[in-house]
Amino acid sequence: MAAIFSEQDILGFLQEKKPLPPDYRARIQIRPKLGHKEREMDIEGVNGEEFRIILRQSIFNPIDFSVIVAYRPPKSNLLFRLRRYNGKSHEHTNPIEGNTFYDFHIHEATERYQELGAREDTYATRSDRFADFQQAISCMLKDCGFELPQGSQGRLFEEI
Repeated sequence: MAAIFSEQDILGFLQEKKPLPPDYRARIQIRPKLGHKEREMDIEGVNGEEFRIILRQSIFNPIDFSVIVAYRPPKSNLLFRLRRYNGKSHEHTNPIEGNTFYDFHIHEATERYQELGAREDTYATRSDRFADFQQAISCMLKDCGFELPQGSQGRLFEEI
């Protein structure tokens, strides 16, 4: 991605309200992948920005998952990963800080990692806010400006 988004840009994308349509559970599309299941859905924010929710989970290991919210820049097919909620299935190291951990964690897009030439969401912090796939989805929806339809109850998304 050529453009580098500032911390202020990233915060604006995260805070933009993203109402989920009443039929959001039916609209999420399954994409077959080798070794894991994946679903995704495009969402338009109230300011007209385009976002995508991507849900991935290993077929073999239930705590090997990623719950992603990405921004799609205008007139582009590129996706800029704003946040990624990962399961406890691998070790992570933050290259700039040099800290390594093996835990549930949240990746965040940062300006400094983009400037380094790394993936925008390379930086991650440990999290005790979720311990499974459904809890990670709930955290992502709360943290990233999503609004559930009136009367939504039960699981946010069906198991994939």
